Amino acid sequence: MGEEVGCCKRTGPGYGTPLEAMSGPKEALMYVTCVYNGTGREKPDFLATVDVDPNSPTYSKVIHRLSLPYIGDELHHTGWNACSSCHGDPSSNRRFLILPSLLSGRIYVIDTQKNHKAPSLHKVVEPEHIIEKTGLAYPHTSHCLANGDIIISFLGDKDGNAQGNGFLLLDSQFNIKGRWEKPGRKAEFSYDFWYQPRHKTMICSSFGAPLAFTQGFNLKHVEDGFYGRQLFVYDWPDGGLKQTLDLGDNGLISGEIRFLHDPTKDTGYVECVLSSNVVRFFKTQDGSSWSHEVAISVKPSKVQNWILPEMPGLIIGLLISLDDRFLYFVNWFHGDVRQYNIEDPKNPILVGQVYVGGLLQKGSPITAVTEDGKTWQADVPKIQGHSLRGGPHMTQLSLDGKRLYVTNSLFSTWDRQFYPDVIEKGSHMIQIDVDIENGGLKINPDFFVDFGAEPDGPCLAHEMRYPGGDCTSDIWI
Repeated sequence: MGEEVGCCKRTGPGYGTPLEAMSGPKEALMYVTCVYNGTGREKPDFLATVDVDPNSPTYSKVIHRLSLPYIGDELHHTGWNACSSCHGDPSSNRRFLILPSLLSGRIYVIDTQKNHKAPSLHKVVEPEHIIEKTGLAYPHTSHCLANGDIIISFLGDKDGNAQGNGFLLLDSQFNIKGRWEKPGRKAEFSYDFWYQPRHKTMICSSFGAPLAFTQGFNLKHVEDGFYGRQLFVYDWPDGGLKQTLDLGDNGLISGEIRFLHDPTKDTGYVECVLSSNVVRFFKTQDGSSWSHEVAISVKPSKVQNWILPEMPGLIIGLLISLDDRFLYFVNWFHGDVRQYNIEDPKNPILVGQVYVGGLLQKGSPITAVTEDGKTWQADVPKIQGHSLRGGPHMTQLSLDGKRLYVTNSLFSTWDRQFYPDVIEKGSHMIQIDVDIENGGLKINPDFFVDFGAEPDGPCLAHEMRYPGGDCTSDIWI
């Protein structure tokens, strides 16, 4: 981790291998992006510090709030200025948290070193400067590079057209360097991405055009081509687009994407949100190109009293444990969190499942209809007397793989469309205990963070990060 050991300092940030990371210190704090944009409350978004140490008197409480200077940002995903990809550089330091603002286009740089419990604003990269120099807008995923640069995916241009997508490079001082990708052959979309340097490859998913998804979800936009079903394969680190994988109807709205953590492996997974499939991608036998296949399918539920006769799971929040044994995702509509054993990457096995919300929970006007014609709704327990609102979305796993944290806001416009009670009452953060020997998930009854009780009114909780790094940000080279 770069800490002092006797008179000497270890190498740079993070860990030498994913398995080494699993033996890292237990998490004590969590940084959570919290959104007021879209709630009707004219307040700036903020970064919450949550105490996740069960031995602390403020366990499962928000202990600090860093309010940002502008209204209307819509904080979304986050990343670090340095991670395990910089482990070989003793001058590198995991100090700054990068907060791209999906709607405003601002990029906030947060200093977490001066005071881990009370991080402070270090710098703002303004959207007009980004647009002027690159034409990019709607930032999403941020990853650090081994040379100290930071790469951020952007979903479109300032008008929300997906064709304007691309990747921004910032230097180690957070100055704009320009675009990462080479000119020429152009990807139709951009969303989440992951790179695997030993295979000289970066793969990016496609989600959709900002001018469509920012209005709320509309099936007509899918039919009209405003949502993607592709994976875009780039040369790494050169930035040339070398292959496009069309996932077809099995891959509608490809979202979060993850390679296996082992840097020698040439396979990974991507969630396909609307199709409710997890697709495995892999290098072909001769190594000349990449291919794909459906690895997991979640069947749609026949339902009553909903907008459609069948309800997709709406898979999201995909991540992989650091030992590459387990894959996790949630079904935002159905309301369950799932754990799959992927020791055989071609044949994932469902080993854990728990319902923590969703449209099908008891008390909802919507009911599922089983194959024998009976109606069904999910049993969703209360935690400390609190009902679990909305559907699960973002996930974060402890380094040792034993604790899975879950929040329940997807995007303010979609939250309002499908879960208006989350807009009204705020979202929450829960913890799920994980059986890492045999598989299995169980809600922790002692942990509940109620973002509906915020001093400035209920807000929407989204991405979660540990100060020491995590399995959704660190990449090994």
